[in-house]
Amino acid sequence: MKELFPAKQVWGFVFSLILTAVALLVYFVNMSRAAGLTIFILTAFIQAAVQLVVFMHARETEDSKAIFATLYYAIIIALVTVFGTVLCMVWGWSY
Repeated sequence: MKELFPAKQVWGFVFSLILTAVALLVYFVNMSRAAGLTIFILTAFIQAAVQLVVFMHARETEDSKAIFATLYYAIIIALVTVFGTVLCMVWGWSY
C-alpha cells in the first residue's frame, strides 16, 4: 500500500502551501518594501522549482538534461528582457 501513496506529491503540495502562506504574510506583516519584495521573489522561485521537479516530473525522464537546459535558457531570456526593459524605460538609457 505504501507504494501506491504519492508521498512525494503530498509533501510537494504541503511545501507549496507553506510557501504561498509565507508570500501572503508579506502582505499582512508590516515590513520594509525591500524585505517584502525579497521574500516574495525568493518564495516564487522556490515554488516554481518545486512545481517543476515534483509535479512536472522533470528529473524522471530520460531527457532531463534537455529540459533543464531549456529552463536555464528561458530564465536567461526572461532576465535579459526584464533588465533590458528596466534599462530602457526606467533609467532612460538609449543608444
